[in-house]
Amino acid sequence: MGIDIVKELLGITLFGAQWVLWLLLALSVLSFALILERTIYFVRARLSFSSFIQELGELLSKKEYEKAESLCKEKATFETEVALTGLQNRSRGLAAMEGSMAGYMIGYKYKLDRGLVVLGTLGNNAPFIGLFGTVIGIIKAFHDLSSHPEGGPSVVMAGISEALVATAVGLMVAIPAVIAFNAFTRLVKIKLSNAQAISQTILTYH
Repeated sequence: MGIDIVKELLGITLFGAQWVLWLLLALSVLSFALILERTIYFVRARLSFSSFIQELGELLSKKEYEKAESLCKEKATFETEVALTGLQNRSRGLAAMEGSMAGYMIGYKYKLDRGLVVLGTLGNNAPFIGLFGTVIGIIKAFHDLSSHPEGGPSVVMAGISEALVATAVGLMVAIPAVIAFNAFTRLVKIKLSNAQAISQTILTYH
């Protein structure tokens, strides 16, 4: 006896879109938790880059390396840690300084990028999850109409209006995730650019 695949799949869709809404709710909690965590992280990692690199350059031009190291230790951020790594390897030569700073930047990048893959994935896929819920809801609405034709169009309209909520919720999850992903990605690029500028400054004054 053959299996009616359409009938089997229809049975699954008749559970309705409510479980999709719960999934989207869980994803929204995850998204906002990541946004909050990344916001706190980048706020704490702020650095007045222009003033720092100017002060660092002045100390290096005077060959006051110990003061330069102290300056980096006072402002514990990604950029200053890169500078400190280079300064601490100064006695090993130019190549060691350059390599140690480049290695530190590569190794630290995963901390800067943490959570961004999840935000990007949610931003790209949450609308599709919402749309999936809407499709399921519409299928269920038409099935209800076929089972209770006396209800008329009101049965379908009520079901469709409920189903469209899934699409709306999907967009509500996706939009903040996309905005946050773009903003944090830009901050990561800025911090990496700052670190590279600091690295070049240290190598120039060596």
